[in-house]
Amino acid sequence: MEKKLIFLGIETSCDETAASIVQENSDGSANVLSSVVSSQVKEHEKFGGVVPELAARSHVENIDFIISKALRDAKTNFEKIDGVAATAGPGLVVCLTVGLNFGKAIAGFAKKPFVAVNHLEGHALSPALNNKIEFPYLLLLISGGHSQYLIVKDVNNYKQIGTTIDDALGEAFDKTSKMLNLGYPGGPAVEKFAKQGDKNFYKLPEPIINKAGCNLSFAGLKTAVLIQSKKIKNDKKLKFNLAASFQETIIKILNKKTKVAFNEFKRYSKKENNVFVVAGGVAANQSIRKSLKNIAEENNFKPIFSKIEFCGDNAAMIAWAGIQRYKKKLLDDLSVEPKSRWPLDKSAPYMKGPGLKL
Repeated sequence: MEKKLIFLGIETSCDETAASIVQENSDGSANVLSSVVSSQVKEHEKFGGVVPELAARSHVENIDFIISKALRDAKTNFEKIDGVAATAGPGLVVCLTVGLNFGKAIAGFAKKPFVAVNHLEGHALSPALNNKIEFPYLLLLISGGHSQYLIVKDVNNYKQIGTTIDDALGEAFDKTSKMLNLGYPGGPAVEKFAKQGDKNFYKLPEPIINKAGCNLSFAGLKTAVLIQSKKIKNDKKLKFNLAASFQETIIKILNKKTKVAFNEFKRYSKKENNVFVVAGGVAANQSIRKSLKNIAEENNFKPIFSKIEFCGDNAAMIAWAGIQRYKKKLLDDLSVEPKSRWPLDKSAPYMKGPGLKL
């Protein structure tokens, strides 16, 4: 029987300080022994977004306690773990540095293997924390900083088939919430108030929805919300209608582009049982989950979503990714540096920017 691997995961890529102990069972399934997340929502709320310097300072103040709590909750210690994994990018370098250096220090002190994890790979593999998934599968990764369709061939092996050419979906939610003064963080605020509005009240643009391929665009939609928000002023009902119409437009865009992605995936994979995985912070949106679940089932894909607590930034996904990389001998030395940008598919063109030919 194979040894049950246990890893400490550390995550500080943005404004959550997180640590987790995850064990891989003998059957290959995950067992999250502890998952501790310290949110900085209150610190950044008055600014309407994350202030990197404040976030880094909070990481420094909290990380020792968070890691200690994760170890206590899991009833383990540094001697009993098999390795340390820490997020090395992409993200805010000033924030990444805190968790990465702490992880390297622990690995060096405890003489444990160290794995520098790509935050996006953490999200990509996170549904396996509560599901048995076989490669390959189609992934829609939607978060505050990224929106991508990827074919997940294996650990450390990804093919990007679509991405945003401008704003990430989570960013569009945050900016919409800020323009409508709905609250922070923006994603949950828009979702909450959209339930009270008429989703068909505003006809908003659906950028590049009829363009070939799986690329996404949200900048034009965000601009349309800005124009309408200036007309609304303080009319709550119209604000809720605009929030609902914005969210409904997002759903229409994702439904259309996901169908295209299904066809792309089928050209690659000849599997009979195709799997569609949705991960990232925006995957916690219940309306989006429900719609994508229906689209997947209609097109003979099995839909799998990260558990709600593992959609946003967390360290359990980092520990799990660390275990999977360790098993493939993808280890890192203690000289590794943080990366602000770190694509999963290094061969994919960098699409973000104006004036792109699609």
